Amino acid sequence: MQNPLHKKFSYSFNYATIIVVAVNVLAFVLTGSGRNRNFQYTFGLQPVLFLKARYYWQLFTYMFMHGSWSHLLGNMIGLLFFGLYIERQLGSKEFLLFYSICGVFCGAVSLAVYLFFGFYGVVLVGASGAVYAVLLLFAVIFPRSTVFIMGMVPVPAPILVAIYAGIAVFEQAFGMNQGVAHMTHLSGFAAAWIYCLARYGVNPIKVWKNALR
Repeated sequence: MQNPLHKKFSYSFNYATIIVVAVNVLAFVLTGSGRNRNFQYTFGLQPVLFLKARYYWQLFTYMFMHGSWSHLLGNMIGLLFFGLYIERQLGSKEFLLFYSICGVFCGAVSLAVYLFFGFYGVVLVGASGAVYAVLLLFAVIFPRSTVFIMGMVPVPAPILVAIYAGIAVFEQAFGMNQGVAHMTHLSGFAAAWIYCLARYGVNPIKVWKNALR
């Protein structure tokens, strides 16, 4: 009997990645380019409102909110670059499932961390966690691909994942760039890792070892 977690969708490619990017851009414009605090408090992820006001939708909507043009641009470039390759390979339905689950997972982990440390007033916004998940899945599906940093420096995709993970761990451990949700980024990698194991029965480490031999 087939594991229901391994059941595949019928393949279709509908440029869902571009639609997700468009939704992010539209949300950014409609919310005053990240400057409207009311929208940030309503649709970003804020522990106190999530718990006391029951704003449960924030676990999903926070990933479509961004605080600045640079924040939005950085995430959307990464999503477009890696997401389209994944969507073409797996299909639009699978990509949207992956993106949504990973984004919600990152929000849930971040929420748990904020509550544990008593950061009830913080507001989490941005697609960074989901984009980090997309990067890891890209490196699993295309382990022999090379990404050119700044268009010049070639880095194998699995090594790029390791570099970004190392940076996030270092900055989280030493409290650097405190305006950046490093735990959310790491949660994105963790979400994609778990997804690969549960959905595809694939261990990223084994894939990368074979690719880098």
